[in-house]
Amino acid sequence: MKRPGFFELQAISAVAAHRSFRAAAAEIGLSPSALSHLVAAFEKQLGVRLFQRTTRSVSLTQAGERLLSRVRPALTELSAAMESVNEFRDTPTGTLRITAAEGAARQLFKPVVLEFMRRYPDMKVELVADSRFVDIVKEGFDAGIRLLEAVPQDMVAVPYGPRQRAAVVGSPRYFKANPRPKVPADLHAHSCIRLRKRNGGLYAWEFERHGEELAVEVDGPLTLDTLSLVIEAALSGAGLAYLFEWEVRSYLASGKLVSVLEDWLPTWPGLCVFYPSHRHVPAGLRAFIDVVKEVSKSDPLQ
Repeated sequence: MKRPGFFELQAISAVAAHRSFRAAAAEIGLSPSALSHLVAAFEKQLGVRLFQRTTRSVSLTQAGERLLSRVRPALTELSAAMESVNEFRDTPTGTLRITAAEGAARQLFKPVVLEFMRRYPDMKVELVADSRFVDIVKEGFDAGIRLLEAVPQDMVAVPYGPRQRAAVVGSPRYFKANPRPKVPADLHAHSCIRLRKRNGGLYAWEFERHGEELAVEVDGPLTLDTLSLVIEAALSGAGLAYLFEWEVRSYLASGKLVSVLEDWLPTWPGLCVFYPSHRHVPAGLRAFIDVVKEVSKSDPLQ
């Protein structure tokens, strides 16, 4: 039996991590059909199925789980060995995969990500905005971007930017027809634009004043699943929205949105870029971290 090569095993690992042939194909630079044929040929060669496939999902079989549990450590070592050669290049090369919450991705996109790509044209960046907290090791990401308080303790966290503050906002048009809320309980009488999580739940609106913390389950006729649509709805007068202040700073300055409940708005530790502490740090990720640190010393919100 022909022995599988490094690329075939990488392909199997990518499909397992993404649970998707399309996403895995994008990572390793194949078409989905070519990747599917490669995996099918490998399964035929082994004489066992490694994946259960349906029209909606891809999951490892017991044989696939056993195979990957044995080869993953070796793949990690081989990848690190190949990456070590990168140290001798004038500039790093390869692909940097980063997962981030949508708002965090938007904050770092222009000042950090685009600047990184300008400096290192041989690097590719895959930035995946996802509201759920992703296990970056299990799902094959090099790094993540989240609020500092949300980062697991076994990760190296590189701070970025100031503390994050909440904002409850509405348009002048909305407030012509509705009174401004004075306390969080007043929100029950308002049309609130709700944001749905990827897991199906709804975000509660968090408040804090003089040590008192509240989480308000708001109601309203409009529920959305992306921050950009929430902002658009608030601008149009559809209701009140709960966002990070950074997201709407320009609209507050121009008067297109008005902030309310100022005394009740909490703050959180700022964003950070994080990565596994137990892994070799690739040259591309080190260069990215250097850009994060440099930009953070200036005004990262410009």
